[in-house]
Amino acid sequence: MQWEVVIGLEIHAQLATTSKIFSGASTAYGAEPNTQACAVDLGLPGVLPVLNKDVVRMAASFGLAIGANVSRRSVFARKNYFYPDLPKGYQISQFELPIVEQGSLDIELEDGTTKTIGVTRAHLEEDAGKSLHEDFHGMTGVDLNRAGTPLLEIVSEPDMRSAKEAVAYMKKIHSLVTYLGICDGNMQEGSFRCDANVSVRPQGQQEYGTRAELKNINSFRFVERAINIEIERQIDVLEGGGEVVQETRLYDADKNETRSMRSKEEANDYRYFPDPDLLPVELTEEFLQQVRESLPELPQQKKARFIDEYGLKADDAEVLTATRAQADYFEELVAACTDTRLAANWVVGTLAGMLNKESLDITDSKVGAAQLGGLLKRIIDNTISGKIAKEVFEAMWQGEGSADDIIDARGLKQITDSGAIEKIIDDIIAANPEQVEQFRAGKEKVLGFFVGQVMKASGGKANPGQVNQLLRQKLAS
Repeated sequence: MQWEVVIGLEIHAQLATTSKIFSGASTAYGAEPNTQACAVDLGLPGVLPVLNKDVVRMAASFGLAIGANVSRRSVFARKNYFYPDLPKGYQISQFELPIVEQGSLDIELEDGTTKTIGVTRAHLEEDAGKSLHEDFHGMTGVDLNRAGTPLLEIVSEPDMRSAKEAVAYMKKIHSLVTYLGICDGNMQEGSFRCDANVSVRPQGQQEYGTRAELKNINSFRFVERAINIEIERQIDVLEGGGEVVQETRLYDADKNETRSMRSKEEANDYRYFPDPDLLPVELTEEFLQQVRESLPELPQQKKARFIDEYGLKADDAEVLTATRAQADYFEELVAACTDTRLAANWVVGTLAGMLNKESLDITDSKVGAAQLGGLLKRIIDNTISGKIAKEVFEAMWQGEGSADDIIDARGLKQITDSGAIEKIIDDIIAANPEQVEQFRAGKEKVLGFFVGQVMKASGGKANPGQVNQLLRQKLAS
């Protein structure tokens, strides 16, 4: 039987505020356990929550960026459940009246086409604390520093049909929230994570299959692996004559498997009701207009501009605008060296390779855009060849100085004196009469042999263009 996969994602983006959603406690990462949880976060008697205005602005900016309806009136509710890291016994969230509804986002598929993924809603809520299971001799510790941290939960339509589509969508959301500056996107610190709802159904069937929810996955690689493993599990169950149970499952990255955590709750299990301590959020048109005017250039807009203004290929523009930091680096580099094609090749090629090798973000690059621009200028003015430039780049990466300093210190300036190059070529031709005859007999590939010999003899400093031109002239005579 042929199976169709149905996937929807619930992405939790921690909003980049300095204080929590309903209190003045800090949201800074890495503090000692339970040092950033105040009386409001703990739900102590007599305290009242006060809404942080910045979270409303951030949620509204996201809604406007995806072409969604930003509700003029939204309501906070209490979502009731007991868990050790939820000190109040309920989570303040939005249920029936969320702040953002009915938007969409386009993703690029592997075949070059685009697909629109619906965004059902995005609502504001507070995060819970964190249960810690290590170093407590069989017991569980609870750190409540995260309790009350503001989250925007972004719920997609079940529009994705493969793990790769889910990852592409998740990356698009990640790019968007970081462009907007509403989330730092740090997945290692839990600032951006997702739950994946996965089901399968016979090809052609309209009714959805029973879904399982994979909880709290915090890397793109793990999202793809977890979904694929869950798809295989569900198909095995169904083809074995069993039934998929609606449940919440945990992905174990070490064992590369999903395992059951608990049966999946429905909305009525949480006994939602409007929070009596919080007034409805009423947004004015003036407020929304201010948010609209403050929106930065968004990823798709920047991609279109890069193609139009810099003459880039769509694939390169997609890579260069994947993050705001990368796009900014590229534009600073272009301003420094003026050659857009050369700049694009270095950012998506040599620089990206070095960053990946050392697991660094472009914001942590050991060679800044202005420094790299100085190197590319020396390629453009023929001071060095592209091959030597890579040697210079590695030295720059190791902190040996600017491109000019390294070129001078190592004596790497390109030989452009035709007389000097001709002398090297004459010696190579004289030493290789057999290869000369092969070339003159029509074996064009032999030219590569001569180029290699000349470059070797010149220590890689001869101008490649001149070498090719002079070789052809002399070999033809």
